[in-house]
Amino acid sequence: MGNILIVAEITNTGAIREASYELVSIARKLADASGRDIKSVVIGSGVGDLAAEFASKGGGDTLMADDAALSDYNVDGFSRAISAAREAADADLVLISNTPAGWDVAPRVAAGLDAAYISDCFNIELEDGNLVFYRRVFNGKLDAQLSAEGVVVVTVQPGATEAYEGSSDGGTSALAVGLDGLRTKFVAVEQAEATGVDLSKADVIVAGGRGLGSPEKFEEVMKPLAEVLGGAMGASRPVVDAGWLEHAYQVGSSGQVVSPKLYIAAGISGAIQHLVGMKASNFIVAINKDPDAPIFEVADVGVVGDLFEILPPLTAALTEAKG
Repeated sequence: MGNILIVAEITNTGAIREASYELVSIARKLADASGRDIKSVVIGSGVGDLAAEFASKGGGDTLMADDAALSDYNVDGFSRAISAAREAADADLVLISNTPAGWDVAPRVAAGLDAAYISDCFNIELEDGNLVFYRRVFNGKLDAQLSAEGVVVVTVQPGATEAYEGSSDGGTSALAVGLDGLRTKFVAVEQAEATGVDLSKADVIVAGGRGLGSPEKFEEVMKPLAEVLGGAMGASRPVVDAGWLEHAYQVGSSGQVVSPKLYIAAGISGAIQHLVGMKASNFIVAINKDPDAPIFEVADVGVVGDLFEILPPLTAALTEAKG
């Protein structure tokens, strides 16, 4: 049985991403159950202080892949660094956050190691001495349990567990990474023109999913309710992927993470990617025809029914009440 390697991610502002401490929580649970050691790697340029911080906050002995060529993310250099860290840590489980960088680098690392790759996990358990990986499938309607042999590279959904808040006595050490002949390099970041609304500042969000059936229904059903409540309109990822609304309206781990006073989810089944983006809302109302939809697990009020029979009368009643 090998060790556990955590890949800590650095944000654009130069801090350890919160999701990396969520990986620590998972690693600590597995280490306590299996007797494995926890190792970590921090990748970048001038990362000594960040590595020491991560080591002291649960990351254990932390490797530093510190090189000017790694100052900005590039998949070639980072995959080499992670592979080198896995070997140095003697790890058979590599934990990576399911962020845009994680989506990019994790499968490349797995392919280079000829390892198993499991994405979008929301939990990992040790059962009968074997690791079992949990992920949602069929748009969140079912939970799949997977197992794998040998080295396993895993991405974990941000927000799937609480961040670790303890401490550890881990030290730091330099990691040698062969970076000659990199085929990719960082060029620049260009900020796209903002469109839509900043959902992170909305007190009320009325969000719709594929249950709306067509893009026109957002204008006919969702927008009037959002307006009468003085709120904003949001959407799940399938709606955005289908081109019904722009990405600015997307709530979830690959969209905006929100925490309004009121969140109304209509026609949204509740895939884990969506739940981690809105479960911090103060009060959640879910409307769905499927009584087993995962969205009801986080809802304060759940209504099993047809949203087209519920929302228009609700909008009319609120409009009348407001005079």
